[in-house]
Formats: sequence, structure tokens, C-alpha cells
Amino acid sequence: MATVESTKIAKPSPILEDDQGQLRARQGISREVISELSKIKGEPDWMAEKRLRSLEIFERKPIPNWGPDLSGLDLDELVLYSPPTAGRYNSWDEVPAEMKQTYEDLGIPQAEREHLAGVVGVWRQEPVYEGLKEEYAKQGILFCSMDTAISRYPELVQKYFMNKCVPPQDNKFSALHGAVWSGGSFVYVPKGVKVDLPLQAYFRMEGAGEGTFEHTLIIADEGSDVNYIEGCTAQTYSVNSMHSAVVEIFVHEGAKARYTTVQNWSKDVYNLNTKRAIVDANGTVEWVGGSMGAKYVMLYPGSFLMGEGARADHLNVGVAGRGVHKDTGAKVVHLAPNTTSNILAKSISKDGGIMGYRGLVKMGHNSAGSKARVQCDGLMMDGESRSDTWPDIQIQNPHVTVAHEATVGRISDDQLFYMGSRGFTEDEAAAMIVNGFIEPVTKELPMEYAVELNRLIQLEMVGSIG
Repeated sequence: MATVESTKIAKPSPILEDDQGQLRARQGISREVISELSKIKGEPDWMAEKRLRSLEIFERKPIPNWGPDLSGLDLDELVLYSPPTAGRYNSWDEVPAEMKQTYEDLGIPQAEREHLAGVVGVWRQEPVYEGLKEEYAKQGILFCSMDTAISRYPELVQKYFMNKCVPPQDNKFSALHGAVWSGGSFVYVPKGVKVDLPLQAYFRMEGAGEGTFEHTLIIADEGSDVNYIEGCTAQTYSVNSMHSAVVEIFVHEGAKARYTTVQNWSKDVYNLNTKRAIVDANGTVEWVGGSMGAKYVMLYPGSFLMGEGARADHLNVGVAGRGVHKDTGAKVVHLAPNTTSNILAKSISKDGGIMGYRGLVKMGHNSAGSKARVQCDGLMMDGESRSDTWPDIQIQNPHVTVAHEATVGRISDDQLFYMGSRGFTEDEAAAMIVNGFIEPVTKELPMEYAVELNRLIQLEMVGSIG
């Protein structure tokens, strides 16, 4: 493990105007950059103050010295905020041709018409499209970009934003996020309302050497039910980029929220996110994720089960190829009686890639009758790849049940020989084995996402057997 010194702060480099009076971005981070960012966005004073407090915390926090080697990440060289270059649009027809083609290639406009209750599109940290079908808006559902939410629902945002769920002091990257966040999506579902179609957000990193910091805030009020889907991609460049998002989910009593994400990053992205849920009595949170691409990943979605009968389900599959190190996992803290958690993590490593599971299950003093089950399975496609597991189980109450199991293995020659004897080529046999391995996760994804994740994994697997 490499030890990395704390990142130094760049000299003041505010967002300036060029010769034509247009705003342009500058590299690095400073009080001046953050103040200018907040001013450009027209934010209320409380948000500007929160950004500056987050910067102070960021300056004090060290970069993690465990997990992937982050010594190559120089925040002074990254553009942490780019002023908006496009407006906001009420119709897909109004979106500029280049952006529109990207969204159409992903099938998002068609999905909105046929399968979704609403869509938010974010391009280079700025919202360019947000839409919610009228029948859902009439039920009091709020779904828009975070920028819009701050201007339209400031009291609601201020109550939840980076206070109790993911405070800036949680880690260095949550503090950085609190200082320079931009873009993202906001969901509020009123009491007793059940959203029968998913809500979807799509985030696109477009520039070289950029940092993106979308913030997702989901509030499921008492007895409500919502399914939120998030997709993230980036272009490929020869310089490092960074994605450091924060997701905060509040599941109130008797409510249910499912958060689904499929991320397909280019191989020059540092993906360093903080995602967490607070679940009240008899509430349920479900995390379903697929992680493709990226250079280094640190991601550990967390669930805090605060009320009796609360439940958390974590399902994730990740793939690491050559030059990729993913340190992922889950954290569940049981703080009330009769709570339940299930963690299923599937990982595939190939061509020397490294996949790691780092998880925590904590049974608090007041967790009598609670149950937790952890299963992490690693599949290595060759002899040079690696799969690691670091489980952490803390039990402070004797009247709980906790189970943990882990398996790591390679595709065996016997399996390939057997499949070959049935007429399958080596690549076809490997693809079938991989599909069966990840099926417990993909079956929980919407069909189009499951198909896309399978396709991406098969592309990664080409030529991996050896």
C-alpha cells in the first residue's frame, strides 16, 4: 500500500473572464474559486458558507493511505469546475445536436417516453435537461437537478444536504465534494406515494483533466416507494480525470428506496465516491450496482439502520482489467432491534486487474434480534489477476446473527474442456460461466441495464482466457 501525503492547495485561481468576456475555468481549488462558483450559480448564503467550511475540512483531511495508490492524482492539475457552456432545455428536441446524439445513442429519450417517470440529464456538471411526467408531478413528486432544487425548494434541501447522512468531515473526498459540488439530481416522494415507474439521471463527463462532483439527494417520505436509476460515462483521454460524487438517501418510516447505478468510465478516471442511506423503522433501502472501467475506484455504499425493522440490501458486480484497481464494498450499521442486511458482492479480475472487497457490518448495543449476511465472490480469469477481501464484523450485542462467506477462484481447465466437448468455443464457454456468475446481480437490474451490463462485461472478457 502506498502512503500519500495530504494534497496541497493551489494558489488562488478564480474563474475568470477571457478576452471576449466569457467565463472560463481554471485549475485547482481556493476560496476564490469556490466563492466565484457559488456566485455564478446564484446560491443562497447558507450554501456558500457550507462550501467554504467544507474547504477548511478538506485542507485538514489526509488522503487515504490504504486501497489504491492515489499518488498520481494531482488536484492542482484538475479543472474542478467548468462554467456552463449550454443552457437548460424543456424538450429533447431543443438539446444541441452533439448532446442529443449522445443521449439518443444511450436510448434515454425513448426510455423516458416508454419506461420512465422522469429524466434528469447532466453534462459536464451542469443540468441540460430535466423532465417529470405530469401525472407524477400532480402527486407531489419532486424530481429535478440539484441546482433547480436549491432555488425552488431551499428549505427542504437545507434540511437534508450534507448534514447527517454524508457530512463533509466524513473523509477528504466528501469534504472536497462539499466545497466544489455541481450538478446532480434531487428526488422527493411524499408520504404514501408509490412511483410505479423508475426515475433516471444520466451524468456525462466530457472534458479532459476534469473533476466532476454530482450530488444526488433522495428523500422517500413515510410509506412511499421509489426506484431511482443513475448512469455515468466519460470520454477517453490521455490525462487523469476524477469523479467524486456524493449520494444521500433518506428512507423514512415504512418507505422503500432502490438506487441502481451502472457506471462505465474510461480508463483514466479516478472514481472516488461516498454513498450512504439512513433508514428509519420498517424502511428498506436497496443498492444495486455495476462498475465498469475507471482506473482506480474507492466505493463503499453505506446503510445506517436507525429504526426497528429497517432493512438494507446491497448487490454489486465489478470488473477490473489491466491497470485497474478497484477497492469496493459495503458498510451496514445496525442501530435498532430486528434489523436485517444482506450484502452480495461479485467481482471479476482479468489481465492483472485488482478487485478488493472492503466491508463493515456493525451490530450496535441496541441491535437485538438483528440479522446480517455477507457473501463476496471473486472470479479471476488468469494467473496474474488478484482478488482481495477485508471483512470487518463488529458485534456489540450477543443476541444477533451474522454470517460471512467468501469464495475466490479461477475458471478451471475442466470447466472449459467440458464446455468445449459440448461444442462451445473457449470464449463462448467463458462468457457463459461469467454470465452465470453475475446473474444474481443482473437479474435485479432493469432489463435494458442488465443487457447493457452483460454486453460491457463480454467486451471486457474478449481475449481474457489464458
